[in-house]
Amino acid sequence: MKSPFAAWRSSLVFRVTSTIVALSVIIIWLLGSALFNQISSGIFDEKLKLSISDAQSTARNTQLQLTFSQYQDKAALKLILAEILAVPPKSFESAARELAIFSYAKTKSLYKYDGTSNLLEANSVSEKFRILTRASKKTVWDRTNLKYIDGKIEPAIVVGHNLTIKGAGKYEFYVLFSLAQQSRTMALILNYLWLTGIALTLLIGLITFFVFRRLIAPIRDAARVAEELTAGNLELRMDIQGEDEIASLGYSFNEMAVSLQQQISRLENLSKLQQRFVSDVSHELRTPLTTIRMASQVIYASRESFDPTISRSAELLISQIERFESLLTDLLEVSRFDAQAAVLEIEEVDITALVKETIDYLHPSQDRIIQLWAPDKPVMVDVDPRRIKRIVRNLISNAVDHREDKSIDIQIEENENEVSVGVRDYGIGFNYTDKKLLFERFWRADSSRARTTGGTGLGLSIALEDAKLHQGEIDVWGARGLGAHFVLTIPKFAGGSIQSKPISAQPE
Repeated sequence: MKSPFAAWRSSLVFRVTSTIVALSVIIIWLLGSALFNQISSGIFDEKLKLSISDAQSTARNTQLQLTFSQYQDKAALKLILAEILAVPPKSFESAARELAIFSYAKTKSLYKYDGTSNLLEANSVSEKFRILTRASKKTVWDRTNLKYIDGKIEPAIVVGHNLTIKGAGKYEFYVLFSLAQQSRTMALILNYLWLTGIALTLLIGLITFFVFRRLIAPIRDAARVAEELTAGNLELRMDIQGEDEIASLGYSFNEMAVSLQQQISRLENLSKLQQRFVSDVSHELRTPLTTIRMASQVIYASRESFDPTISRSAELLISQIERFESLLTDLLEVSRFDAQAAVLEIEEVDITALVKETIDYLHPSQDRIIQLWAPDKPVMVDVDPRRIKRIVRNLISNAVDHREDKSIDIQIEENENEVSVGVRDYGIGFNYTDKKLLFERFWRADSSRARTTGGTGLGLSIALEDAKLHQGEIDVWGARGLGAHFVLTIPKFAGGSIQSKPISAQPE
């Protein structure tokens, strides 16, 4: 199962859906918060308006009762205040209210008429609000909590007034209105807003997922068809439905696929014709070349009886015929590579002995020019000896052609699964930009030089193909004026692959 981060990177549907869902959550939260604040403010303002009106009416009625009862004795007055505070228990929470009467701190009357309704604790009205009420000549209000002796607490609005009791002084009169019903209403609204927000978010996510998945289905189909085209199935096309922009993309993609198929078919035909031409020409030239070679050998054998000029011409003729024969051999080998007809004939051989044989064959009298550094024990590998000899021969010949009278070092190193053969010369070298062109057919580092020395121009190209047949590689380093270093690395065992390289192409 993919991690969320991996799914985010690999799935456009998941990325778009998660982005839209995240944005939706933010927008819904902002809108929901604004809506909830507006609703709660509206409900509270309406409750506050009614509470202040009710409190003012209650305060006026209470003051009137106390004014008309001012000639009564203290006991009767206390009884009237007790009746005022005797608010019936809540029957309708929307109209629930409590009363509280407190004397001023400086009141010196012998009688105190302080009291609350329904066992309400006196600290339900804060001292700070009591000070504000005493200092104000108009109605004031604040938010508070109804605190009862039994421990019950409810949110409330408290509205404060000042009363005057004849013979007792000034008193604070508070009407407290419960907000329990409003709090439950807001909690219910908040729950509905949460449920609505979650439902909207899920709905938006599902709609986005299915719509976008449907929308990019043709794009996925195009990617699948492109992979099939890459794999060589050039007949496959996209299924097109409708006439919208996606359908237009499908039509264009199919037209591109048709054009690509035609171009590839044309190139394949041209390649086959070219391969056949090279192969046929190479084979057809072998017979006349053999005849020419035999005739030239007869002339070359009798060159001492000819005029010196003719004798020199006979020598040049035999050397160029040998060069031409080598070119035909290389062209035939190249045609086999192009036709993928080259096969390996695997044998277990000592690669050190094979390299020594190649050196002796190329330069039997130049031991001081070529220095070989190899392990003392045999280095056994499973290879095609003919092809490995050809690789080594081409690398050494290339080094000899460019050494500029300097020595050549050949190094053989091995590890558990690989073996490397490095050929290092200290001649003219090459530029970094030429590195990618070294294995091109008929390419020369100095285009102004005539091909009068060296091989056919196909040696390095054939060497690379031979290395690839062995699942090997040829690494190259070079610098102008510092020489070059070619390193052949192959697996020791047939069918293996390269995991590490005993010799680095970069000199130390």
